[in-house]
Amino acid sequence: MHHFSTVQALQHHLNSVRRQGESIGFVPTMGALHTGHLNLVERAKSECDVVVCSIFVNPTQFNNPDDLARYPRTLDEDSALLERVGTDVIFSPSVAEMYPEPATIRINFGALETVMEGASRPGHFNGVGLVVSKLFHMVGPDKAYFGQKDLQQVAVIRQLVRDLNFPLELVRCDTVRDEDGLAMSSRNRLLSPKERTQAPTLFEALTLARNLLLDGYTPEQAKASVRDYMAHRPAFTLDYIEVVNTDTLQPAAELQPPGQTALCIAAQLGKVRLIDNVVF
Repeated sequence: MHHFSTVQALQHHLNSVRRQGESIGFVPTMGALHTGHLNLVERAKSECDVVVCSIFVNPTQFNNPDDLARYPRTLDEDSALLERVGTDVIFSPSVAEMYPEPATIRINFGALETVMEGASRPGHFNGVGLVVSKLFHMVGPDKAYFGQKDLQQVAVIRQLVRDLNFPLELVRCDTVRDEDGLAMSSRNRLLSPKERTQAPTLFEALTLARNLLLDGYTPEQAKASVRDYMAHRPAFTLDYIEVVNTDTLQPAAELQPPGQTALCIAAQLGKVRLIDNVVF
């Protein structure tokens, strides 16, 4: 396994990979890896000759400085996990390497960034777009792999790929869950033991809404039931529960064909913001 921290060294290596006619799969992460990340790497390995995984906590996508400071950083542990699953290249640049000058460009994703996470975290998706654009240019992958748990991020990056004509295939992979239903997330490490036992409530709320929709309830009725359900769980502060089109993220008035409707939820549990979704 190769480990690079500079763009020059990374690109020198990947240029030789391309000269040999080998395909490149890319898994961008912010570290604090879990089984969900490793599944992305394994999917990439099954489809590409060489797999690159980046580890970079991107400051431009945090609108809360405390959130950035709390984000777990576990590079040594992450490297060991990636080596175990056969990752070919780790790219772990410094902030100065990624942003030698303060970024001034802004990326506007239109309606995609005015709802859900975009509405709650102004500027977040501009930061995501900036860092992903940089990484795509630096790595030059044939395929890039993202988890469905961050469904809105996937939609934003899909638009980025289309609008800027990145020559790659975007692959969305299913959410990986713990046995109790909690979607795996690096932020789960920040939960206290008590909060960790409460956290699966988020998936329970999604399951409630999903079952109501399948029983013929309208999206508004299902959402109202979730708001009532969460109101009786005082440990949580519900941010939103939405029924949306999976591509546009705009509200859906009814269930659409398979794969085109998603239930999305976000809530605060202690100091940790949790998000989750299910796609019909």
